[in-house]
Amino acid sequence: MKNALQPVCRDIAARRSSHGFTLIELMIVVAVVGLLTTIALPSYQKYVQKSRRTDAKNAVLDLASREERFFSVNNAYTNSAPALGYGAASAFPLAVNASGQSYYNLTVPTVTAASGSGATAVAPGFTGLATPTGSQTADSTCYAYQIDQLGTQTNWNGTTALTGTGCW
Repeated sequence: MKNALQPVCRDIAARRSSHGFTLIELMIVVAVVGLLTTIALPSYQKYVQKSRRTDAKNAVLDLASREERFFSVNNAYTNSAPALGYGAASAFPLAVNASGQSYYNLTVPTVTAASGSGATAVAPGFTGLATPTGSQTADSTCYAYQIDQLGTQTNWNGTTALTGTGCW
């Protein structure tokens, strides 16, 4: 005849061995999570900065398009936001909004009128600029985006046009 207590003893032993995690298991999980965070967080931040750069580039290109449209009618460029169709109450700098927040300001810092004639003639021109604001100023690869009437796109650090950065 079998012992009636054998199945009960096995159940108690099985319950005792399956309670919670050991300290070593928890430490391994914490180490793995820490390692993944150390690797993934900077990559994620760079991805977010890059997506914000795309919004700034689109805003600068849209500004250039508006300037050219204004030029085709008026034979001059302007730094008036309402004249460019941004709204009657708008004024530069304009916030470049993406997902409800602004990380760039859009301006037209330079407008040149046509002057002179012959060899000393100066063609009309403009410069559009998207300057980073807030947390986007920590972007150490790409600074401000600049475009002119010739369509020349530049990564501008405030004093020098940077080439070969791959920002445009």
